[in-house]
Amino acid sequence: MKHSEFYKIRWHDTDANRVIRPSQLVSYMQETANAQLLANGTSLDDLRDKQGLAFLLSRITVHVYADLYTDDEICVQTWICEGKGFRFDRCFRVLRGEEVVAEAYSMWALLDLKNRRMLRATEFSYGFEGDDPLPPEFYARVRIPALADMEKAGERRIVYSDIDYNGHMNNTHYPDMLCDFTPNILNLRVRALTLSFLHEGTFGHTLAVYRAEQEDGRLCFRTVDGDGVTCLEAVLTLEPRCKESREGTNGHEN
Repeated sequence: MKHSEFYKIRWHDTDANRVIRPSQLVSYMQETANAQLLANGTSLDDLRDKQGLAFLLSRITVHVYADLYTDDEICVQTWICEGKGFRFDRCFRVLRGEEVVAEAYSMWALLDLKNRRMLRATEFSYGFEGDDPLPPEFYARVRIPALADMEKAGERRIVYSDIDYNGHMNNTHYPDMLCDFTPNILNLRVRALTLSFLHEGTFGHTLAVYRAEQEDGRLCFRTVDGDGVTCLEAVLTLEPRCKESREGTNGHEN
């Protein structure tokens, strides 16, 4: 069963090119997932406070087919897929009118907060039916170079504005953080991204950010905390942005 929510892209969702930032696009997706839970009788707060459970993002792959601009009206769809083992899968699709502008496949874990154990997919019911998943290429694992083969791009301290109720950096903040460490980002488009979360990044900690450019132009990242633990592995697929896309009266391209 697909669930849809409708949004209008705000000025503050966009970057210097007047294009929606990757983190904000992911935020709209996850807000739609939260809305589906709420529409079926369970809020994230109830899930945590009454049932003692919390969803943790393990991996998400997003493909972006077209840019979104201020005042664009979008429909965000989400649906759950059949879980496997300890994995809870969820898909997303973003439409502008009839045009599909983005899709995503995400994998989640469900944590029992009291016992600190992961639940199997068979141990939890959403209360609504799932639907067919996106194609396998959306969730194929991406190989990241060894740390020794990457350069240190800088450091990023986790501050108040990053954290959520779980006490660690919210996963929707990571795409923009990676763009901060992408050379020449204002002249590039993010056409796809994959984030794999291996360990939480907690408030007050400083992450070392490492990167490596692949022969196909993709940019790979690792973030490592002060204890030497890898928190995130990620890949950005980038393409040049033509000059005309930053000019004109409304930022749209023909």
